[in-house]
Amino acid sequence: MTPTLRGRWQTRLFLLLTVGIGISAIFGLLYRDFQAVFSLLGYIFVLGVVWDVLYFSLQSRRWDHDWSPALYFVSAVWEVVALLFLIKWVRLPGVPPQFGVWKLIFYFGAVWICSMGVAFGPMRIIFPRWRFWGGQWF
Repeated sequence: MTPTLRGRWQTRLFLLLTVGIGISAIFGLLYRDFQAVFSLLGYIFVLGVVWDVLYFSLQSRRWDHDWSPALYFVSAVWEVVALLFLIKWVRLPGVPPQFGVWKLIFYFGAVWICSMGVAFGPMRIIFPRWRFWGGQWF
């Protein structure tokens, strides 16, 4: 599958609204801070939409115009590093600056692993046409 930019955005939104909300609810209970966790989910989406423009540009330069699973992992590392920077030095609203690094890494990792698991597994079975339309729903 060669996703389009619009397809990447739609897939990201779908996964964060389904998988991301469920994982965030669990981490909200664990951390006893729903505001920070759900704010982070919103920032993950916004930051991801911005990153997707760069990812799409890089992807279009690859010979197969696709993004390998190893590069998904690299992109996740960049996203969490950027999020850490924004939390610690820019002070994102809704997320306390003392929000722990390990808390963020575990939360982001859980959202990322579960989202990728759904995207590479059940989503391809439940929505077979999604794969052939470049990831676009509409």
